[in-house]
Amino acid sequence: AGDGSDLGRALDALAGSFATSDFHLDATLHLPGGGGLGSSAALGVACARALAELRGLALDDARLLDAALAWERVFHGTPSGVDHTLAALGGIGVFVKGEGLRPLRACPRLRLCIGDTGERGSTKEMVGAVAAAYARRPEATAKTFDAVASLVRNGALAVEAGDHRGLGELMNLNQALLASLMVSTERIEDLCRAARAAGAHGAKLTGAGGGGCVIAVAGEREDEVLAAWRSIGAKGVVVEVGA
Repeated sequence: AGDGSDLGRALDALAGSFATSDFHLDATLHLPGGGGLGSSAALGVACARALAELRGLALDDARLLDAALAWERVFHGTPSGVDHTLAALGGIGVFVKGEGLRPLRACPRLRLCIGDTGERGSTKEMVGAVAAAYARRPEATAKTFDAVASLVRNGALAVEAGDHRGLGELMNLNQALLASLMVSTERIEDLCRAARAAGAHGAKLTGAGGGGCVIAVAGEREDEVLAAWRSIGAKGVVVEVGA
């Protein structure tokens, strides 16, 4: 800590949360940085828990979230809060900035294909780009935001109902709206098209965009989706998420 790098400053922020000055942490990160999968948040939550254990402190959800948010602000400026909240609490839920996480408790587990574009995006840059788009065209951009919010609400209903085909269709619509906000890339679009052509119900970028990963709901076509991604030089995995 204290070396002036983003990671060093983030560790300083955590140390301040726990009044800790001298410590040594070893961590192995298995998520790609800049991939839209919340890698920095996952690392921050893990480090916060480690420091609390080092100090012998009881760490309730509120204190863990506060510490992880201090960490996330170093990397993302003004993060929405979704990444560190889900990293800390887990499960599936709907997150609204200022309102927090509403868990979707009565829903079946959800399997997703994750494909890595190989590009790395910057949340700060993407948030800035969307803010600039809003400044140029506030009315049109606000309508796009409203449309995305409507898709999210319907997506939550589809997840709760186990309607993965419907969820995929909503993801496709969402991806089109995100592309209109200029946060998609040609490589992201390639992976989305490949997944759909291989039989996925739907696919979209994850995270802030500008690179990173694509998620797809593939149903029984998971192997075909992963093979399609491999054919265009992209690595993919299947994950399962749930309460």
